[in-house]
Amino acid sequence: MERDYPLEKVRNFGIIAHIDAGKTTVSERILFYTGVSHKIGEVHEGAAVMDWMEQEQERGITITSAATTCFWTPTYDKGDVTRKHRFNIIDTPGHVDFTVEVERSLKVLDGGVVVFDGVAGVEPQSETVWRQADKYKVPRMCFINKLDRTGASFERSFKSILDRLTKKAVRFQIPMGEEDQHVGVVDLLKMKAYYFEGEMGSVVREDEIPEQYREDAELFHNELVEAIVEHDEQAMNDFLEGKEISVETLKTLTRKAVLASELVPVFTGTALKNKGVQLLLDAVVDYLPSPTDVPAIPGVNPKTGAEEDRHASDTEPFAALAFKLAVDPFVGQLTFFRVYSGTLEAGSYVYNPRTGNKERIGRILRMHANDREDVKKVFAGEIAAAVGLKDVRTGDTLCDENHEVLLEGIEFPKPVVDLKIEPKTKADQEKMGLALSRLAQEDPTFKVSTDQETLETIISGMGELHLDIIVDRMKREFKVEANVGKPQVAYRETITMPSESEVKYIKQTGGRGQYGHVKIRMKPMVRLTEEQIADLPKTVKRYEGFEFVNAIKGGVIPQEYIPACEKGFKESLEKGVVAGFPMADISVELYDGSYHDVDSSEIAFKIAASQAFQEAAQRAKPVLLEPVMKVEVVTPDKFMGDVTGNLSSKRGQVEGTEDRGMSKAVRASVPLSEMFGYMTQLRSMTEGRASFTMEFSHYAPVPNNIAEEVVSKRK
Repeated sequence: MERDYPLEKVRNFGIIAHIDAGKTTVSERILFYTGVSHKIGEVHEGAAVMDWMEQEQERGITITSAATTCFWTPTYDKGDVTRKHRFNIIDTPGHVDFTVEVERSLKVLDGGVVVFDGVAGVEPQSETVWRQADKYKVPRMCFINKLDRTGASFERSFKSILDRLTKKAVRFQIPMGEEDQHVGVVDLLKMKAYYFEGEMGSVVREDEIPEQYREDAELFHNELVEAIVEHDEQAMNDFLEGKEISVETLKTLTRKAVLASELVPVFTGTALKNKGVQLLLDAVVDYLPSPTDVPAIPGVNPKTGAEEDRHASDTEPFAALAFKLAVDPFVGQLTFFRVYSGTLEAGSYVYNPRTGNKERIGRILRMHANDREDVKKVFAGEIAAAVGLKDVRTGDTLCDENHEVLLEGIEFPKPVVDLKIEPKTKADQEKMGLALSRLAQEDPTFKVSTDQETLETIISGMGELHLDIIVDRMKREFKVEANVGKPQVAYRETITMPSESEVKYIKQTGGRGQYGHVKIRMKPMVRLTEEQIADLPKTVKRYEGFEFVNAIKGGVIPQEYIPACEKGFKESLEKGVVAGFPMADISVELYDGSYHDVDSSEIAFKIAASQAFQEAAQRAKPVLLEPVMKVEVVTPDKFMGDVTGNLSSKRGQVEGTEDRGMSKAVRASVPLSEMFGYMTQLRSMTEGRASFTMEFSHYAPVPNNIAEEVVSKRK
């Protein structure tokens, strides 16, 4: 079976945005114009194709990213078969509780279309997603949506992109009219006006630019050409000499600059009113990368540790990254994967370097939102889903057994909210265990643990909404009824100064005894000055990780006992010394000790190490840490004082305010423990007219009076 599409005609891209910027509506329009869906489902009517989970339709938000395949021929090449392109679109959620979905989607995309609300412009989560895209070096373009809304302003939104995201953004279009006067767009490259007519705006009409927009268009056209030719010496000279540069040349140069992330084209329109989407798709073809334009993906040979790259080519050994697991009600467990090199046939085997096991690929599916098509073979650069893989996690590499490679995985943030959960009946007990492990497999930011003292099950996630939806899915998909406690903050502990300790663990019981002797030095991984310690909550931003340094010389502790010592330290990390919360950001150096020929054992050294850790931690001025959230509240002007006062009363630090259309946006850092139930308070304070978003920022030490409260509750 041959590839049905040349690789350079494939575009893997995602639609990324802040919640409520109209991202799913844009995706729905794309499916309509590319002929995948014949009627348009609206998010606000709960009928969107991409959002197929019940919870998504009820809440009007996207939770899981759906990968969809469709085809597009640029608007003015409609009859030309050679211009048809295959799009693999990944719709990502905008809600920050599902940041993992965005993170893993960006990892496997080649390009991104970032959608903004024409009224709000850049919002806090747009910034988060933008930073994530920077991290993975994803070339992207912008679409300022919702220009039909009251209060919409293309220029204000464009300025917010320049101010808050990137100076490399350039207008490729300007709107003709805004709010209810919005009739179409001006293409600044071709210098033509475009109107969207006929059923659902599916007829694109090109015309001359109306007189009232001509002056602006000329001005911005020159700005645009100047920004494009900057990236090419020859074109720059031609431009300075006043020569005319063809549209084709400008497009070629733009493509080069976008691929190098040197230029971010900005387009505009309104997806809901069907204006501008087709030209956005043309731009995806023109400017976003195909798999052949993307640098080879780096990997490591798990056996030799040598670096190996994989290029987008069907002839190279097979390598793919599993970026998402989902349970499909009809076919069972689906593993979404992106093929970086080689090809894969249904019925063949793949090797997973993490587990060291081979697994058989039963069926390969190409997804069209919630419909699916069986395919016999997938090629380099494609995105597909496999059925029947048993032991694969998000971020695993799947490769050819004879050419092992470990691709760079995906890093996931640690959960910040805990919730106690118990099954209602005995019958629910077993089902709950199964449901939670299935959900934890799907979502790496969702963790399940057991409280060692009370034996209660605790689930942890990125926020209240995140856990809310997990519990909801347990009920619906797995039919498990459960009682849920109040959300709790996931506190941590750390130390603020270096310390040392020495423990000899000696136990004589008739016959063979136990002997383990260790000396350790402990220090914080983040070094603090005296002034910083005095001013703690405002300074340190990073609390994660544990470092073990083996400094044993001359075999004073035999090599075989070192892993046992490390295990002892790691187990002690789980149970802090202030209030029993997990500890973080600690470096432990094992530098001396002794052993006994007969009585020493792994268990003795593990116990000695564990006791030494506890002692050293108690001497190292331990402190309690709490998650601090980045909060943004958008409120009508008249409630501004109430909102800022209320945030300050929650130990919040207001970091700035700005105008957002007719409203004010307040940015602040607030401890998570103060933010539970904030929505209700905010509504009553502002007659229901304000809204807020929050996301995890960093861990910071808890003030003494509050730490005492937390400790006494814990005991």
